[in-house]
Amino acid sequence: MKVAVVGATGMVGEVMLKVLAERNFPVTELIPVASERSIGKKLNYKGKDYTVVGLETAVSMKPDIALFSAGGDTSLEWAPKFAEAGTTVVDNSSAWRMDPTKKLVVPEINASALTKEDKIIANPNCSTIQLVMALNPLHKKYKMKRVVVSTYQSVSGTGVKAVRQLENEIAGVEGEMAYPYPIGRNALPHCDVFLDNGYTKEEMKLAREPQKIMDDRTFSVSATAVRIPTAGGHSESVNVEFENDFDLAEVRQLLSETPGVVVQDNTATNSYPMPIFAHEKDEVFVGRIRRDETQPNSLNMWIVADNLRKGAATNTVQIAEYLVENKLI
Repeated sequence: MKVAVVGATGMVGEVMLKVLAERNFPVTELIPVASERSIGKKLNYKGKDYTVVGLETAVSMKPDIALFSAGGDTSLEWAPKFAEAGTTVVDNSSAWRMDPTKKLVVPEINASALTKEDKIIANPNCSTIQLVMALNPLHKKYKMKRVVVSTYQSVSGTGVKAVRQLENEIAGVEGEMAYPYPIGRNALPHCDVFLDNGYTKEEMKLAREPQKIMDDRTFSVSATAVRIPTAGGHSESVNVEFENDFDLAEVRQLLSETPGVVVQDNTATNSYPMPIFAHEKDEVFVGRIRRDETQPNSLNMWIVADNLRKGAATNTVQIAEYLVENKLI
C-alpha cells in the first residue's frame, strides 16, 4: 500500500501522519509530498526517515492512495493528475465538496456510497463533520426541518500563522497577523471570506454540505461562524426543529449509541463538552441537550470536536480505511 500525504509538512498533514501511525494503517511505502520549499526535507514516520518530494514526482510514483491537505488550488490542479495515474485521492480542501460528480463522505454516515470508480473523494468541512455526526441519528428518527448553528472555532482552523498570532498576543509580542484584528481577548464573526449574500464561505459550507452528505434537501441549515481565541477544537451551539416530537432520554440514548459520538451531559456534575477535553480525541462530544421551550419539536445542544482530527485528518484516514477494507483500491 503506497500512500502519499500531500501537504505533509502542514498542520493537518502532520496530524494525518500521526493518525495513520496510531491506527496502524497498512502503509508499505510512504510518500510525503509538499511545496517546492520543503522538497528534500526529511520527515520521520514510525521511526523511519522519508524524503519530502514534489507533486510531479509523487504522481510518477503512482501511489495507491493520496491524502490531500494542501489547499483548494493545489487540489483542483493535482487531484485529477493523481486520479489519471490510477491513484484514489481523498481531498481535505473545499475544492471538490459541492461538485455533483464527487462524493462528500463522513464514513459513519455515507461511506457505503463509495465505489471503485470514485477516484476523487471529498472530505467535508471540519465544522460540518461534527455537526452531521450528531444530527444524522436524530434526523433519521424525528426528521429535521430547520437547523440554526453558531460556531465557536479555534485558530488552528485557519492554520499555523493564526496559531502564532494568538501565541504572540498572549506573550505580548508583535508579529505577523493572520486576521484583520487581534484574536486574543476577542471573537471574530468572520471565518473565511465574505460572499455577496453577506454570509462567509464557512457559513455557506455549513448550510450546503449537510444536505449533500445526508442526501436530503428537505431540511435547511442557517449558520453564523465565529473565530475564538482557543488553540484547538471547534464548538457549536445548535438549535434543531423537527417534524416530529422527541423524548429527551431517547435523544440522549440515540446519540450515545451512535459510533463516534460521546454524550457528556450532566449539569449536576458540570459535565459538558469543551475543546480542552476534545483535544487529540477522535470522537464528537455532545452535551447541554435540552428542549427549546419557545418552539414545538425543537432541541438545543452543544457539539465539540478536535477540528484537526475528526474534523480533518481522522475522517480522511477513516475514508481510506473503508476503501481498503472494502477492496475499493
